[in-house]
Amino acid sequence: MRVPLDRAELIRQAAASRGESVTGFVLDAATRAAEAELAVERETLVPTGFFDEILAALDAEAAPPAELEELARQPRAFERG
Repeated sequence: MRVPLDRAELIRQAAASRGESVTGFVLDAATRAAEAELAVERETLVPTGFFDEILAALDAEAAPPAELEELARQPRAFERG
């Protein structure tokens, strides 16, 4: 990776202050940045109240729509043999 001298020196000093190699320091920093970036795409944050409403709706017993019940009562076109 080509790095301007001022940034390379800054990275070298930071790595040295942690007792790490420059490669290890850069790899760790890049990994943390990649994980943070991907977390934005992998997670959906919603307000607590909205989340609670979703959970309550999922936990509630719901009757199937009347139209679906009617379709289920109709004779089948095919029967298993």
